[in-house]
Amino acid sequence: MSGARCRTLYPFSGERHGQGLRFAAGELITLLQVPDGGWWEGEKEDGLRGWFPASYVQLLEKPGMVPPPPGEESQTVILPPGWQSYLSPQGRRYYVNTTTNVNGYHASGIPAHPPETAHMSVRKSTGDPQNLGSSSPGKKQSKENTITINCVTFPHPDTMPEQQLLKPTEWSYCDYFWADKKDPQGNGTVAGFELLLQKQLKGKQMQKEMSEFIRERIKIEEEYAKNLAKLSQNSLAAQEEGSLGEAWAQVKKSLADEAEVHLKFSAKLHSEVEKPLMNFRENFKKDMKKCDHHIADLRKQLASRYASVEKARKALTERQRDLEMKTQQLEIKLSNKMEEDIKKARRKSTQAGDDLMRCVDLYNQAQSKWFEEMVTTTLELERLEVERVEMIRQHLCQYTQLRHETDMFNQSTVEPVDQLLQKVDPAKDRELWVREHKTGNIRPVDMEI
Repeated sequence: MSGARCRTLYPFSGERHGQGLRFAAGELITLLQVPDGGWWEGEKEDGLRGWFPASYVQLLEKPGMVPPPPGEESQTVILPPGWQSYLSPQGRRYYVNTTTNVNGYHASGIPAHPPETAHMSVRKSTGDPQNLGSSSPGKKQSKENTITINCVTFPHPDTMPEQQLLKPTEWSYCDYFWADKKDPQGNGTVAGFELLLQKQLKGKQMQKEMSEFIRERIKIEEEYAKNLAKLSQNSLAAQEEGSLGEAWAQVKKSLADEAEVHLKFSAKLHSEVEKPLMNFRENFKKDMKKCDHHIADLRKQLASRYASVEKARKALTERQRDLEMKTQQLEIKLSNKMEEDIKKARRKSTQAGDDLMRCVDLYNQAQSKWFEEMVTTTLELERLEVERVEMIRQHLCQYTQLRHETDMFNQSTVEPVDQLLQKVDPAKDRELWVREHKTGNIRPVDMEI
């Protein structure tokens, strides 16, 4: 597939990857390497190279051909001065005026041109006009395309486009925990990421308890070895002579040898099982803390941006109501002062519309950042869990191996453990857990005005 081209679906910062390729939604990338594992290497049109998640791009069918985004006609669009074209996470093209930071959608794929006055006309993808600077708010002619739940914007169920899973058939964490879930006690909601984090914290607690179990076993072995060595030094029946006396002396010596075996067993348990478990647990705890704080901060920022959007939306409604009221007064009584008041109200209404647009753009940027980090972090949690399970499995196998070497007589007691350890399957365990605890597989999309 090397040499093929792809279009980016979502923005990617590349900050958490040493050789990450930073890009915005809607850029074209030429693929250089496409190994297994979900990360590809590519080169942008400006010559920058790096690695990025394969789930963030859509492969173009024919290398060398660049089809327009879905819903747009195959035509060259000449943008007015100061306008830039972008793709939203759901694949819709939108345009941003880099001078005023106002964005607009147009059904024909062309940005709404700013008129000579300060008014800005914004069109949805459905083609329904809604003039933010008009004398009255435009009535909705079609169903909403999005719905916001707990400050996160999702496609509306009635108009939702089809979304493909990022990692089909794998029951990956990055696909099934976008929504929040009701608290079992009914006191609120729990974020999908929080459920994943709680699972990882339970795994950390398990590692701690396993380490304590091994530590107790070490103490038992050391105490047992100490008692055997003490018993081997006992002078009972020391007066026995002849060949029977030699046999008796050998019996006591065998106790000393057995004590040495158990002492070595306890030492190996400490160095080869307990210590690695403790070291891994400490590193695992640091990774969990870092992931928790990062996602929590981004979610707080998203909530703050959403509050700003609602505040701006309320302000726009008030300005439009004021403008409508003054327009009605003008129809009753014409005067120069009333005309000036209407011009002033219209300017304020337009400014409120611009403020709302800016707030929505900042909100969408915050949500895109949260989306990117959610995908990256949930995949990292998935990797850490597989690593944790495999590490514990290997050290339990080492434990049973040491048992084999120390106590040949009781091998049958550890054989069932060996058999079960061979059947450990993190992928199957993840599937069963995701089926039971998933919160939602519909990914967030850009907020629209």
